[in-house]
Amino acid sequence: MSSKEEILDRFGDDLDEKLIEECINMCKIYELSPEDLFYKWEATTANFYTPFKTQARRPFDMDAVVTLKQSLQRELTDKRKQVPKTKRLVGAHVMSTANRMPNFLNRRPGNSSTPARGVQMKSEDVEMDMGLGIPSVPDAKVVFKGPSDDAATRKSRSYRYMFEKVLERSEVLDTQIENFRNLIEQHYGIELNSDPASITDEEVVVVGRITQDTEQSTSSKLDESTLLIDTARSMGSGKHMVPIRFDQSVKIRGGAKGSGGLGVFPGALVALKGKNGGGGWFSVTEFLAPPPLRTRSTAKSDPASMDASFSVCICSGPYTSDSDLTFKPWKTLLSAIKSKKPTVVVLIGPFLDATHKSLEAGAVDSTPLQLFQKQFINPLKSMLDESPGHIAILVPNVRDLVSAHAVFPQAEFETEVTNGDPRIHLVPNPAHFTINDIKFGVTSADVMYHMKTQELTIQGVEVDPIVPQFSEDVDGMANTCRHLLQQRSFYPVFPVPLEESRDINLDITHSAGLTMVVDGEYAPDVLVVPSRLRQFVKNLDGTIAINPSSCVKGALAMIDVVPGNSSVRERIRAKADKIENFSEVAT
Repeated sequence: MSSKEEILDRFGDDLDEKLIEECINMCKIYELSPEDLFYKWEATTANFYTPFKTQARRPFDMDAVVTLKQSLQRELTDKRKQVPKTKRLVGAHVMSTANRMPNFLNRRPGNSSTPARGVQMKSEDVEMDMGLGIPSVPDAKVVFKGPSDDAATRKSRSYRYMFEKVLERSEVLDTQIENFRNLIEQHYGIELNSDPASITDEEVVVVGRITQDTEQSTSSKLDESTLLIDTARSMGSGKHMVPIRFDQSVKIRGGAKGSGGLGVFPGALVALKGKNGGGGWFSVTEFLAPPPLRTRSTAKSDPASMDASFSVCICSGPYTSDSDLTFKPWKTLLSAIKSKKPTVVVLIGPFLDATHKSLEAGAVDSTPLQLFQKQFINPLKSMLDESPGHIAILVPNVRDLVSAHAVFPQAEFETEVTNGDPRIHLVPNPAHFTINDIKFGVTSADVMYHMKTQELTIQGVEVDPIVPQFSEDVDGMANTCRHLLQQRSFYPVFPVPLEESRDINLDITHSAGLTMVVDGEYAPDVLVVPSRLRQFVKNLDGTIAINPSSCVKGALAMIDVVPGNSSVRERIRAKADKIENFSEVAT
């Protein structure tokens, strides 16, 4: 066991207790001595040094811990991919775990330095599916169409992270503003080339990204006195960030009818009308709402699926309590699913949360992959065996221990987790997919909570509001959901709130993977946004937004798609409910 004294001897006497604890945990998880851990840290910081001895060493803080963990995890993943995969029968008592993570599970009890040859397990406890007897695809009751599955596309989704360059990030952020400018110009029929920093006598329209003056604020939440607009370099005169002030009688043009205002949050792309009169800020008199995504709400259903009804059960992690790994909530849900037999089961991570205390402490007797297959994959396969033609869809979370891609946007699970079972579909995070002719958009990121805690609502006078074709919700939660559609992104917040940065490792240079757009400019028919906030189902004209909450809270969401030749929107019935009330879905 790595001692506190050994850690302090290597990393310095000024480490606080939290850093010491993190170091000891890394030594346990990755089977390293304090000396080896220090050498790994030196290797990761090699790029920070210069040939001059006077260059100061990068401080070892919590950011450094995150960097070191990611480096160690990447090394472990690379080693795992280099080890040939061996198929063994379930009856074998010794299962090779050298190519699984984390390595602390390969130790012999009572010996922290000598790895064991294998983990001894009873065959009835492991129940591992090693890829033997993979079922053929039965006549499916639904047609699933997910993201492109060719090798090149999968590789692009599994991009290498921790290699972002400041210039590349800046270029991507500027491109987003420029694309938003084009969108506003086309929708409102105006030309935008004004700079909010320039003093003018007449009102102009400017576009940019909302940010906060952190030097003037003592809180991470936006308020009107600390609002700034950040413009693209090609559109400004050198001063990119300009303070903004909203007029008391500000107008909201093109917003949802009845909303009474428009929300802003860090990262929101906005179009503002007003002028800089020389007071050091841009005075806003009118807020130009982004145009809504086109919906398929009035589009007639595909004739091939008019007579096809199906049901979808949606549930999100965590699937076990913070105090144990018994997965009791998941087993309760599984029992309900087996009873009701929905056509499609959508399970959203985290499944095995890397921040779970038992997993962090190594208080388990199997590898993460073995635990995942035992608790989730094998029961799912058994359930699908009992319901021919039904399917399951798995969406990962950045905290999932069985995912080798701990960044957002995130690649799908590797096929080895299901051993290629064609009935269990693996999709990235976020994901677009189609079931029959119903289009879904799903993410496991708690973007609703991140936006809601940062959002500032600007009340104003509605001008030319958009009249919905269907009954539409305009309450606060619905308006927050509407941001995602207007911003055309599964995660429009930037930067990630500091207190939530552990949950979201956002890669800006790959933000194209966060786009909300489906098939050109169409919004998804169903938008699934799991959140710690209260469960909801919101109607946003042609899109139904759903927060299924989490399995550990005993919650889920159900969707019934009824047959008929009516519009897509009129065929969808959705309900957020408790597992204990799992019953017919209401309208």
